[in-house]
Amino acid sequence: MGVIKSKKAFLAFLLPGLLFYILAVFYPIEESIRLSFMKWGGIGDKEFVGFQNYITMFHDKVFYTAFINNLIYLVIVVSMQLAVGLFFAILLTYMTRHVTLVKTLYYVPCIITTVAITQLFRSIYSTEPMGLLNQFLQAAGLDGMVTSWLAEVSTALAAVSIPEGWRFTGMYMVIFYAALVSLDPSVYEAAKVDGASELQILFKIKMPLIKEIILLTLTMCLTGALRGFDIPFLLTSGGPGNASELMSTYMYKKAFSSNQYGYGSALAVFIIVESILAVYLIRKVFTTKEEREIREMERMQRRQRRREGR
Repeated sequence: MGVIKSKKAFLAFLLPGLLFYILAVFYPIEESIRLSFMKWGGIGDKEFVGFQNYITMFHDKVFYTAFINNLIYLVIVVSMQLAVGLFFAILLTYMTRHVTLVKTLYYVPCIITTVAITQLFRSIYSTEPMGLLNQFLQAAGLDGMVTSWLAEVSTALAAVSIPEGWRFTGMYMVIFYAALVSLDPSVYEAAKVDGASELQILFKIKMPLIKEIILLTLTMCLTGALRGFDIPFLLTSGGPGNASELMSTYMYKKAFSSNQYGYGSALAVFIIVESILAVYLIRKVFTTKEEREIREMERMQRRQRRREGR
């Protein structure tokens, strides 16, 4: 216990991980913030322009299009990953055989490379040759709905959102399943004895008990969707026009295709800020008044212990 309490030993163990985190996370963020105040084409001297990049950003019509598209993309991805993942996790808790096989099959898309997933959905959406989706519509007698899903302005955004939602549904299913099976059975067995139905047990007992897991997965899913880039970029590169343009794809184009590193960095900073705000709002909404009071009391107790330790 003496070693654990030693500040030097604590710092020795903490320092390598802290240095790596600073170099891998904080340094790129600091560079992005610094470059957002510069005008730089990647070669030559940087020119300080103050807030001009941010002013340009808020007067850029494509920026607002990308921002709205990102919100729609977020709703589709979060709905698929969390709602579908939770639904299958609940079904899985009632299975008695082949549970491991089902979990493995649903988890497989998480480990498939992005390029393979992109090619898979490009084939599904295609019209020449006819993809699986259009073949299904034809077989169902819905020939009027057959279209080139990635080339149509009205369908491109949904078409690039669905693969991302599908990809990580299995991962969230496994997380929810692990949370549900870890609950003490005696809690809801007592409710069954009292006459509670399965739906009442699910929504009144099980869901509140895994609230922290739901909050964690919602945070992961939201921040991931706000940073979504690879599949949308590979499928449509933001097209047709700007119909499927996201904040991340627009930032990439400005920084690395147009060589506007200052403006691209301003867009990157905006993505960081909106991700932080999203996490803050989620915590605010999901934290009850009682939980806030408990956390405040715990903080006060820690401060008191530190004072007494001195």
